[in-house]
Amino acid sequence: MRAAVVVRPAVGDDLPGVAALCAEARRESAAGPQVCLSDESKLVRQLRVLLSVPGGTALVAFHDDVPVGFLLARVLDPHLFNDEPSLYIEALYVSQDARRRGVGHALLTATADLAAEHGAIDVFSVPIPGSRGVQRFLARLGFAPAAGHRVVSTSVLQRRLAADSGTLRRGARSLEDLIARRRKARTDGQTGPVDLRAFQDDYRREAAAGLDVPLVSEPAVR
Repeated sequence: MRAAVVVRPAVGDDLPGVAALCAEARRESAAGPQVCLSDESKLVRQLRVLLSVPGGTALVAFHDDVPVGFLLARVLDPHLFNDEPSLYIEALYVSQDARRRGVGHALLTATADLAAEHGAIDVFSVPIPGSRGVQRFLARLGFAPAAGHRVVSTSVLQRRLAADSGTLRRGARSLEDLIARRRKARTDGQTGPVDLRAFQDDYRREAAAGLDVPLVSEPAVR
């Protein structure tokens, strides 16, 4: 008879085994760095942090007392974007050798019980990047698209922001230069109003001398 899969919350002694599974998930994924660290000792510390956060939990699936899968989750209280409690699955993974044995089903059964226990209305999940099998599995169980996540390292974000700011500044200067050149071109192409003061002086002198000069209207002052 096949041994049953046992799922229970992880305790301190379970964390190295969970970390080893995390590292396995990293190696399997085409986007490994987005999954987790490669250093298992640091992974253990991160898992301890998760368990210390209110609502944080790690479920471990055992088969013949060997950890074969895990699920990391957080129960979230009502917040700005949701007025009801919810459960957020941060990671779900089953070892390659233990698939198609009900491990994932057992992990999500325990998760659903946990969500119901805390009054969570919805269960959110972000599959491990590149894990199409998990995505199909979740879709089969009723998970539907709700939102997408994008990730960037802090250093890359800072570098891209700096480059983008430089481009914006250069673009602003280029626009200002273009406007200035166009204004100058319009100014240079204009002679302005004709100065008729010299003509008027000659006209008055000739008129005073009795010369026959044509009558002209004095131009309006501009």
